Amino acid sequence: MKKELLKVKCIGINEDGKGIVSINGKEYYLPNLIEGEMATVEISQNKGVTTAKLIKIEEESKDRVKPKCPYYSKCGGCQIQHLSYEGQSRFKQRNVEDLLGSFCKVNDILVMKDPYNYRNKIHSTFSYNKKREIISGIYEENTHDVINIDRCMIQDNKADEIIETIKGLMKSFKMKPYDEDTRDGFLRHVLIKRGFATNEVMVVLVVSTKIFPGKNNYIKALRKKHPEISTIIMNINNRNTSVVLGNEEIVIYGKGYIEDILCDIRFQISAKSFYQVNPIQTEVLYNKAIEMAKFKGNETVLDAYCGIGTIGLIVSKKVKNVIGVELNKDAVKDAIKNAKQNNIKNVYFYNDDAGNFMVKLANENKNVDVVIMDPPRAGSDERFLSSLVKLSPEKIVYISCNPITQERDLRYLVRYGYKATEIQPVDMFPHTGHIECVVGIQKT
Repeated sequence: MKKELLKVKCIGINEDGKGIVSINGKEYYLPNLIEGEMATVEISQNKGVTTAKLIKIEEESKDRVKPKCPYYSKCGGCQIQHLSYEGQSRFKQRNVEDLLGSFCKVNDILVMKDPYNYRNKIHSTFSYNKKREIISGIYEENTHDVINIDRCMIQDNKADEIIETIKGLMKSFKMKPYDEDTRDGFLRHVLIKRGFATNEVMVVLVVSTKIFPGKNNYIKALRKKHPEISTIIMNINNRNTSVVLGNEEIVIYGKGYIEDILCDIRFQISAKSFYQVNPIQTEVLYNKAIEMAKFKGNETVLDAYCGIGTIGLIVSKKVKNVIGVELNKDAVKDAIKNAKQNNIKNVYFYNDDAGNFMVKLANENKNVDVVIMDPPRAGSDERFLSSLVKLSPEKIVYISCNPITQERDLRYLVRYGYKATEIQPVDMFPHTGHIECVVGIQKT
């Protein structure tokens, strides 16, 4: 293996929060490096493959700070905690401007007042360390080695406390962590969700088998330590997979769901429901989306990828009626329940593929004034977008957690007679490279 040390300058930060360096015309992406910094980098060549590794930062950026998290260098959950929050905001602003600025002016990013402990959904994995002590945390980046984490700077403090209790109870109840290689052990993961407005807490124990010795005493011990726990669910996952949740669930305490309040609407959240992980910024995001739509009160709105009905139910107070469409049938069931419990009668939910559903509406000459779309990170496919163009709404409000795929989809819509009128980045995920963005789109 051939190795060489080079002094290089970081020329930018990519969408994953890694510093970009250019060596012999080729770009390399290095974690913990900030634009403008000078660094010593080790270049290795092995069997025709060249890799780069950060050795030392020679000249630091004024935006560099010491990360608050002691696990930052190993974890990978946060990518840019070494950047000041002001520096993070500038990086994300520029990222959105570079990707979407050709469509129209990009508004200043909406940031958090307190960018810590914002996550209401927490996932922890359990394992043994080399001393055969039970540890909990997350997988080290690109490995299946668990990093023991007692406290995470971006997730809910109460969840951290509950996970520590679970870890302590495992020993007294002789509960083994699951080993993915030997397929031995009981507890694979723990998922915790908390309603920030209601303080209701859900604990999901992801286990390898239905057989749970001492279950009742375990629940009693956990709730004695944490009476704030509203419900406990046993999720059975005995598959040889990296997917966290299995298909079968057994409610072993409480009602099997929690509730939270968002923009004055009460939502029921089950273990598998998608619910935004940062409720503080979600209200900021949704209020901005509603403002962009400029509703007059007589509109029919289609909420595509509606999930449990969050934005559709919030919008319902401002329009004539809302049609929600979602492929996940469990999410649709939750959406219907959410409409009923809020006594909202002008929203109708359908379990269907959004693209197919829009084609049906267009073929039936149904009128939709506004489409709100919030697709997954992969964005929308051409089939969905062609269906959207065929339906031909006057306005589209496009919410995305990935400006790269959002830019691709916007190009398609502009090609077929639409234009972006406003672009608003929102920092939903401080200390990570991710950014949420809402775009107002109008038919030309």
